[in-house]
Amino acid sequence: MTAGDAALEEAAPVRARRASPVVAAALAAAAIVLGGVFAGAVQSTLLMTLLTQAIITAILATGVGFLIRQNGVVSFGHAAFYGMACYTIALAMRHGVMPIEAAILLALVLPTALAFALGLVIVRIPGVAFSMLTLAVGQALYEFATKARHATGGDDGLTVNLPARVFGVSTSLFQDPHAMFVVSWAVLALVVLALAAVAASPFGRLTAAIRENEERARFIGYATVLPRVLVLTLSAFVVAIAGVLFTLYNAFVSPDVLHWSLSGSALIMAIIGGPRLIWGPAFGAIIFFFAKDMAGDVTEHWQAIIGVILIVVMLLLPVGLGGALARLWRRGAGHG
Repeated sequence: MTAGDAALEEAAPVRARRASPVVAAALAAAAIVLGGVFAGAVQSTLLMTLLTQAIITAILATGVGFLIRQNGVVSFGHAAFYGMACYTIALAMRHGVMPIEAAILLALVLPTALAFALGLVIVRIPGVAFSMLTLAVGQALYEFATKARHATGGDDGLTVNLPARVFGVSTSLFQDPHAMFVVSWAVLALVVLALAAVAASPFGRLTAAIRENEERARFIGYATVLPRVLVLTLSAFVVAIAGVLFTLYNAFVSPDVLHWSLSGSALIMAIIGGPRLIWGPAFGAIIFFFAKDMAGDVTEHWQAIIGVILIVVMLLLPVGLGGALARLWRRGAGHG
């Protein structure tokens, strides 16, 4: 280990616990199998519809949370990457310019490329200014989608003309809540596994060190801009995956997928679940959806209830509900 590596280890006090890749892969496989078993056991289409929407949004929240975890910054513009993925597929299918498989690939590439280019400019800007710039970019795309009715359908949105098969699989499966839950759950498990591996890697420890003390990381010889750009890029890629799944499931897109409120909701989910855990934002997304559904049954002011939950978590459980559960688990394991 070089002197720089030793200093980096010291400069990154919050690190992911390393686990055997085989163990991590086995846990992900087990989670996928359990998700399939759960979907087969639940008969309620209404419940599965809610859960499928929650899991797709959980992938979005996981991308937002990863940016907070590794870079220590908050984005109010991640709906831009999500919505761009949605509209890429919708417009490609509307004009018939490419097969659905190519459209899906493009829907992943374009938001990722935008995030990389944008990151080269804005990651140097700290704190609230960064958040406001991401908000500005996201709202600019939202306004374009709203005003360009000839291309996007404006507020009326676009119906996505999906072909009969996607990657050889019947499109109807992607629009069945039970089947799409299994697909989305599997994707979420793989995303969490991949991000955990990144966080535990030397690159992940470097970005954590930069988050804690950028000046010190630069002083010991590490570049600090490009790693943060790559975190933003990876975060946007994850969000784009969620956008693809949303489009396949709903076969409809509207400017709402670009609105800042979606970014804000994802941020709330990440805070409730705990952004310092890779899986925390996903956990927060599930809590958010169920709280919203139950609160909506008793009052039309469900946002106030979500706000109370958020305030309680921030004041009493700054590590989030997921972080609190993880602490209880570790204490129980320590006494076991």
